[in-house]
Amino acid sequence: MTADSTPALVQPADGPDGDPASAGPSSAARGPRARNTKAYVQYAAAKIAGAVVSLFAVLVTSFFLFRLIPSDPVKQMTGGKRVSAEQLENLRHQFGLDQPMWKQFTSYIGDALTGDFGTSYQFHTPVIDKIADALPATLLLTGTAYVLYSALGIWLGTRTAWRNGSRSDRFNTAFALTLYSVPSFWLGLLLIIVFSVGIGPIPGMFPTGGLESGGETGFAYIIDVAHHLVLPVITLVAVGYAQTLLVMRSSLLDEMGSDYLTTARAKGLRDDVVRRKHAVPNAMLPTFTLMFVNLGHVVAGQILVETVFSWPGLGGLFYSALSVPDLPLVQGLFFVFATAVILANTLADILYPLLDPRVGR
Repeated sequence: MTADSTPALVQPADGPDGDPASAGPSSAARGPRARNTKAYVQYAAAKIAGAVVSLFAVLVTSFFLFRLIPSDPVKQMTGGKRVSAEQLENLRHQFGLDQPMWKQFTSYIGDALTGDFGTSYQFHTPVIDKIADALPATLLLTGTAYVLYSALGIWLGTRTAWRNGSRSDRFNTAFALTLYSVPSFWLGLLLIIVFSVGIGPIPGMFPTGGLESGGETGFAYIIDVAHHLVLPVITLVAVGYAQTLLVMRSSLLDEMGSDYLTTARAKGLRDDVVRRKHAVPNAMLPTFTLMFVNLGHVVAGQILVETVFSWPGLGGLFYSALSVPDLPLVQGLFFVFATAVILANTLADILYPLLDPRVGR
């Protein structure tokens, strides 16, 4: 067969000057890598667009949801005192509660889109300022607990799964299941009774609540805050680590029968290396998602735990606002909580394909 009879499908494409080198952009620019990058960008854009829609839906929901509460904010703020109808009407006008519902809604949406959630009924300060004041306390409590229970849950979940069926596996799994089923507020109350009030031979060693005792400065202040952190952090860690352990254990058990681990062992790799470098990275994918979901809850905090320990964070502030109800503050906090969860989930969705190429391609 002569050279001229070569099939056209396999002949190089010549450029305008007959030179194959000038045939235009290389095929690599149009190859699998370019297609994968484009697919990933489209995937990420779709997730971000979905998050924006969810945030707007939360904004709308927060307005109507708390207006279903059968309570009059103005009467609640007067504390049951004898107030004339004229004074009540003036207060309603001051807070804009005498306006038609559609006008309240449009004003709320317009202001919220600019970051203005109104003024708190009970504190008479801008909602965004009140949230900013309480946010550091929540981040300190839930952030500390998040780091501790994530690390503890992953470590214990890996060890229990790798030693499946052993005594330590049965004990850790049963203990985690027990803690996971215990209400966090009940566990917090139990810790206060035992370690704050004291029971039997156990003396009260920790404060019953609050962020600080007051009057301390410098290093003594840090020690005082750490002392107040112990019981609420233990409460959050006990519940959080149990969930992480169970997910990590289940994921690793699913991976342990895979062929690639058998191949790794056949190559002569030590069992410890097989676990650390092959099994655990793949088993981390579901735990990775859980960690990002929990990361969103770091901002929201644990409302019941903060309330039980009188912690001056967003959770306690939400409980206080809900009891009135302080509509601007409740709406602002609800939006902040939901935003943190939505953004954390969206970030997990965007990063997940980088760890598992099968997703988003």
